[in-house]
Amino acid sequence: MNNLLNIKTPAELIAQFRKADYNLSNHGISNLRLAYWNLPTEALYEEAIFRNEGATVMGGPLVANTGKHTARSANDKFIVREAESEGHVWWGVYNRPMEAVKFENLFTRLLGHLQGRDVFVQDVYAGADEKYRLPVRIVTQLAWHSMFARNMFLQPKSLEEYERFVPEFTILGMPDFKAAPSIDNTASDTYICLSFAKKLAIIGNTAYAGELKKSVFTILNYLLPLEGVLSMHCSANVDPKDTNDVALFFGLSGTGKTTLSADPTRRLIGDDEHGWSDEGVFNFEAGCYAKVIGLSASSEPQIHATTRMFGTILENVPFDPVTRHIDLDDESITENTRASYPLEYISNSIPEKKSGHPRNIILLTCDASGVMPPIARLTTNQALYQFISGYTSKIAGTEVGLGKEPEITFSACFGGPFMVHHPYRYAEILKRKIERYQVVCWLVNTGWVGGPYGVGKRISIRHTRSLLSAALTGKLANVSYAKDPIFGFEVPVECPDVPAEVLNPSSSWADKSEYNRRYKDLAQRFVDNFKKFEDGTPEEVVDAGPHI
Repeated sequence: MNNLLNIKTPAELIAQFRKADYNLSNHGISNLRLAYWNLPTEALYEEAIFRNEGATVMGGPLVANTGKHTARSANDKFIVREAESEGHVWWGVYNRPMEAVKFENLFTRLLGHLQGRDVFVQDVYAGADEKYRLPVRIVTQLAWHSMFARNMFLQPKSLEEYERFVPEFTILGMPDFKAAPSIDNTASDTYICLSFAKKLAIIGNTAYAGELKKSVFTILNYLLPLEGVLSMHCSANVDPKDTNDVALFFGLSGTGKTTLSADPTRRLIGDDEHGWSDEGVFNFEAGCYAKVIGLSASSEPQIHATTRMFGTILENVPFDPVTRHIDLDDESITENTRASYPLEYISNSIPEKKSGHPRNIILLTCDASGVMPPIARLTTNQALYQFISGYTSKIAGTEVGLGKEPEITFSACFGGPFMVHHPYRYAEILKRKIERYQVVCWLVNTGWVGGPYGVGKRISIRHTRSLLSAALTGKLANVSYAKDPIFGFEVPVECPDVPAEVLNPSSSWADKSEYNRRYKDLAQRFVDNFKKFEDGTPEEVVDAGPHI
């Protein structure tokens, strides 16, 4: 906000109370009107409303609209090519290079743009394990973005800790500052640029809050594997009676990570991003960022309840301005409506946000072609093949440019846009941990049955929950299995509370020859996609893929 009239804002008098000694001048930021340091949620509400950034709705959430960008701008992400890091980066479609001089010029113009303006600062940590946590400073133009950062990351516990805070990385989010593609060599006037040498990320011309959290995730995906820690795009929960009975749920947005990990019979560690060290699994975040389109109080009661709580941010959720009732079924703004809320809003979450080692790994895929089984047991090499492949379907709204129909895609490590190293770097660490802790691996399809999208229907969440419960409680350990003739994984032929025909996807297709054709076509897509990973991936993992 450019406060030319110098109007006093609600939190102006307390703006400097939690200011760090290591101030913004260390980042080259100067001549601001005012920096608001580490405001609590209540003060950020007041600032956001005062600045007309959002509105409060029934129950207390803050609703904010992100404007033009209602999803991630995957094609506008760049990593600066620098001597120390360039040998570690897997350059390509996910990691586009930017020249250091271009980054410096863009950053310098951004600093000029900040002159005389207000900014909001949140000093936070990423990583519940203190041994691996990353101090991050998030500087934003919008008050509600500062509230988002406060929801999503871990906070210092005292005034002294705030004063002594020194960030290892800094992120600047400035939605009203555009790039100049002809000068900056960006793909558009939107940009998400990361420099490992300067320990700095700059984000502009997008107010989609997910860019802030995914920039932190990208940084951790670079740093932690260098220390032998596996960084994972997954949710995680644990048996309340056994801290070493953790379940990991890998998957892209829309595949069910948040929904399936919010299991009332287990305790939630986190819903999206985790690390796996020699001590166990730990959450990178302190909050959840859940899709809420069509959210049901009956099928997802805990997540649904957060949409009526003070402190929750609802992104792009329509509401009645008179009654202030939200409409979670309204997709007129986007299908990618979101809720950001502290993890403790889920009643069975673990305050420590960490636990022991996994006993089960679930690779979630949303198969829009309708041919994959609802659950299959994998060998270690099959799990690595599926992990590197990252097969799923992009769900409408989760990325800029997606239409109504799901788009079949492969996203390495179930999080390709955020992975910095070669995918086998992550898979190699995963293999060591699977073998060391004797983890059972499963492929679970949360997509379509009885035909592809538009013909079949989405697998019942009730059936998926029953299959997962059987897998996690050992009820699938001694049932009969059938070997898939193409992919080679084992498919159970029986499961408690699940009809036998659900376990066999071909049985629900009216045209069996069409099912076989589509299954072979999908298998060929796997083979073609994996060719780009073969250089650097062991032969036994390559051979664990489908055989047509």
